[in-house]
Amino acid sequence: MEADNIPAKGSQSAIHYGWFIMVTGTLCLFASLGLGRFSLGVLLPSMGRDLQLSYSQMGLIGTLNFIGYLLAVLLCGRLSRRFGARRLISAALVGIGLSMLLISQAKGLPLILALYLLTGIGSGLSNVPMVSLISSWFASSKRGRAAGFVAIGSGFAIILSGRLIPYLNSIQEHGWRTSWLVLGALVLVVAGICALVLRNNPQELGLLPVGMTESQAGKAGNLLGQPVHGRRSRIFLHCAAIYFLFGFTYVIYATFIVTTLVTEKGLSEAVAGNFWSWVGLLSLVSGPVFGSLSDRFGRSPALMLVFSIQALAYLLIALDLPPFFLYLSIGCYGIVVWSVPSIMAALVGDHAGAERVATIFGFVTFIFGMGQIIGPFLAGILAEKTGSFSTSFLLAAALAGIAVILSAFLPKKIKAGQLP
Repeated sequence: MEADNIPAKGSQSAIHYGWFIMVTGTLCLFASLGLGRFSLGVLLPSMGRDLQLSYSQMGLIGTLNFIGYLLAVLLCGRLSRRFGARRLISAALVGIGLSMLLISQAKGLPLILALYLLTGIGSGLSNVPMVSLISSWFASSKRGRAAGFVAIGSGFAIILSGRLIPYLNSIQEHGWRTSWLVLGALVLVVAGICALVLRNNPQELGLLPVGMTESQAGKAGNLLGQPVHGRRSRIFLHCAAIYFLFGFTYVIYATFIVTTLVTEKGLSEAVAGNFWSWVGLLSLVSGPVFGSLSDRFGRSPALMLVFSIQALAYLLIALDLPPFFLYLSIGCYGIVVWSVPSIMAALVGDHAGAERVATIFGFVTFIFGMGQIIGPFLAGILAEKTGSFSTSFLLAAALAGIAVILSAFLPKKIKAGQLP
């Protein structure tokens, strides 16, 4: 779309271009995290059988992907400033798509590990700049809602991969290879859409961010270039601590819930799988609903509510309760699972400003990633020592409770125009 076809800032338009950025962002996360990472769990069983991989080798595939992701998020701010978010996101998605296509042809574990490390790097280099781009295109009053819609892209991918991959495995001897081909091709299509639609900032099209007036834009402009120190520096460490607790706790549930339902609750694998599919479906409302609540009532109250619901989900699965509470636990987890990333992206954007959000969100995402590594490791140790995952879920509930307390001490919602 040419810039001269876009209304100048301050003029009225039926649909602000920022909403196209948001929809494209949803597709980006659908491809970068949803297909690039969350499809692996469905692919691994058939891959493992075909390539005769051990459990530890299958786990190593996921670990290499996550190492690549963590390395990438630390570079996102610098690369985004040098090349622009549009080019970086598009190139990273191309890297993801090509690596997935090549995995479909891989004959051994070493090549798969190397390629999936590249997939993880591409996921980090596309996810963080895309989420950060929302801060450029949306004012604080609309930022949580927009980030919430972007976050649900992963939920759509979970639903797709959960249906498509088993189907392809059922009609082909090596269906997992076809799955990698199809998913990789979808990622390349999304890369093309991002290259065509994304813009680095509203100014490229002569627009203001969605929900921002010209007077607010002037106040926001005065903040550009100011160093991050003092109170705001402490806020980002505060955000990182909360995000760490989210990463630590949510991934324990995601990793061990199906195993718990089968080995401790007596459900069949098919029934347990259906439980998990409901998480993907329910997650589609988590980002938009709680992101919008954070816009209206503030980031702190929204995070307190989300972590309270998560703590309840972990507690219900940890205790020996009637079957109804299993449904309630799954429901509580599903309706909030993508809400914390969307609220956190908006929160960082509120305090960092559009110029620094990629760097700072990359930092808090790195700390979040450390939580994702440590959480399942400690949960597994606890389960081995106690013979049950109940203690692990109780730990998750306790840490979610601490996150509620930390969220209570976040600054209140910033008034419109105070920050970009």
